Amino acid sequence: MAPDTLEGTGELGLDQLERHRRDLTGHCYRMLGSLFEAEDAVQETMIRAWRAQDGFEGRSSMRTWLHRVATNVCLDMLRGRKRRALPMGLVPCSTVAGVGDLGPGLPEGAWVMPIPDDRALADHADPAQVAAQRESIRLAFVAALQYLPARQRAVLLLREVLGLSAAEVADLLDSSSASVNSALQRARATLAARDASALSSGAAGAAPRPDDEAERDLLAEFVSAFESYDVQRLTTLLHDDAVQSMPPFPLWIRGADEIGRWMLGPGIECRGSRLVPVRANGGPAFGHYRSDGQGGHKPFSLQLLTVERGKVAQLHSFLYPELFPAFGLPEKL
Repeated sequence: MAPDTLEGTGELGLDQLERHRRDLTGHCYRMLGSLFEAEDAVQETMIRAWRAQDGFEGRSSMRTWLHRVATNVCLDMLRGRKRRALPMGLVPCSTVAGVGDLGPGLPEGAWVMPIPDDRALADHADPAQVAAQRESIRLAFVAALQYLPARQRAVLLLREVLGLSAAEVADLLDSSSASVNSALQRARATLAARDASALSSGAAGAAPRPDDEAERDLLAEFVSAFESYDVQRLTTLLHDDAVQSMPPFPLWIRGADEIGRWMLGPGIECRGSRLVPVRANGGPAFGHYRSDGQGGHKPFSLQLLTVERGKVAQLHSFLYPELFPAFGLPEKL
């Protein structure tokens, strides 16, 4: 079977599969909450699809058929696993004064991890489609999804994000339309309880996004304040109730003043850092490089920002330098 088989010859070509990679990666990421697991799932999907291509009879689109395979791969991977989360979903809010020894942190499998936009968002000419896709991978929405049982999660994503009909989802999951509709109602109720904005900005449509020019100005000011370590100026860019988290450590703090205390206390070693802009989970992010003490800078964390109403509302710092290559970030500055 030739790997470069073209569409229309009766065999499935690898080039045809590759056209769907981003779309499938986004779907698997929403299901699994991890870039690396999503990529493993997509690779397994490609293998299963290649081997099972004789079973593709053309009754549905290739996209739908591949999502059937990918969904089943994800359901297999999720069997018996604990849910991934963000610190806000695991522990109560901390204060700087109450933080002691941070310890070794939790394993990577405990956390919803970030994903580069260009790994999960398929190319679209329609700006509304682009906006909706961005919202469907935002960190809070993906974290809220992890509270759903695996099949409910699949139903919600297939119906609300991919736009399949109840009958199509029922066929895909070997279920009934009534069962699919019931699962969707339960999933939406759970999301509404966990993430008030998930229904409007994750599954059912795109929420308003900050004005591009205003956001660029805010981010430029954020970088300037952070790199000069002007903590007073930086905290003016945060909402009064902004939150900060630092996986793998199971803690988070709330409030611009408290974040300022952290930066001047336990976080003081970030003085002299550099930030390199990237895009992650549909929003702004930075590769955060700390000084290496020898005139250069080494990878430290991936910072994801949520901008709301002209200020930073959330700042998640993932202390995983191993993520940098996936985001196209250099190994040193």
